[in-house]
Amino acid sequence: MTARFVEPLPAGLSLAQLHEVEGAGLRASQPPVQQLLDGWLVRLQPGKAKRARCVNALQEGERPLSEKLSLCQALYRAAGLTCYVRITPFSAPAGLDVELGARGWTVEDPTRVLVMPDVTTVPALATPTGIEVQQDVPAADYAQVVGTLRGSTAAQIEAHAERLAASPVPYRGVVWRAGPRWPGDGGPPGAVLACGQVACDGELAGLYDVFTAPAVRSRGLATALCASLLQDAAARDRARVGYLQVDAGNVAARRVYARLGFLDAYGYHYRVAPAGGGAPG
Repeated sequence: MTARFVEPLPAGLSLAQLHEVEGAGLRASQPPVQQLLDGWLVRLQPGKAKRARCVNALQEGERPLSEKLSLCQALYRAAGLTCYVRITPFSAPAGLDVELGARGWTVEDPTRVLVMPDVTTVPALATPTGIEVQQDVPAADYAQVVGTLRGSTAAQIEAHAERLAASPVPYRGVVWRAGPRWPGDGGPPGAVLACGQVACDGELAGLYDVFTAPAVRSRGLATALCASLLQDAAARDRARVGYLQVDAGNVAARRVYARLGFLDAYGYHYRVAPAGGGAPG
C-alpha cells in the first residue's frame, strides 16, 4: 500500500503502525469470494457489511482507470451486487477519490479507524452484576446473535457466518446475557444484552461487531465488554495494539472508545457509481 497520509498522526502512533492496522483490517474481514484485478482487491461476498463486497484499491496497476472501473462494475453486476470502492489514505492511484467524485461517484458511510497504542493500559472494569458471560461463541452462533440484534435478514446472517468461518484471522465472540439477578429491563433471563468479537493478528487486536441491545444502552455495558475483550487479547494472545472501525457519525460510540483510550487515527469511506454501478446490493 502506498501512503499519501494527510491527517495528523495521533501521538504515540507511527505511519508504519497505521499501515499494519489497515492490513490487519483487510485480513480480518476477508470473505471467501474475492479476487485481484490489476492491483485492486475485489470482494464479492453478499451480505450486510460493505467491507466484504467492495473494491480495495491497494496498488496502482497498469490498466487505465476507466477500463479498470468498467471491469469492476461488470464483476459486481454479474454477482448481483452494487459496486463500491473503499477509499482510504492508502488508496491507489493517487487522486482516486477526487477522480471518482468528478465522475459522479457519491460518498457513503464515512468511517473512522481508531487505534489504542497499548492495550495493556485499558482500564480494568468489572462485569456488571447479573450478567451471564458466554465465551468463545462459534461463528455461526455469533452471527445469529448480532444479526438478530441488528435486524439482519437470514441471508445476511448466513453470509456473515460464512465470512467469520473462512477468515484467516480467528475471531473470538463473547455474548453477555441477562442472568436471574439482572433487572427486568432488557428482557427475561437469557436475553442478549451485549456482544462483541476480537480478532487477533500478531500484536494487533481488532474489535468487531460490538453491539448493545437498545433497552440497556447508556449503562456502561459496551465499555466494560470492550475492556474485557482487549484484556483477554493481551493475556491470551499477547496483543499490544488495539483497533476498531466506527461510523463517523456515531458520537456516542466514539465517546465510549475514547474513554477506553482509543485515538482517532484515520478515516475511510465508500464511493458508489451513479445509479449504483450495478444491481441493487
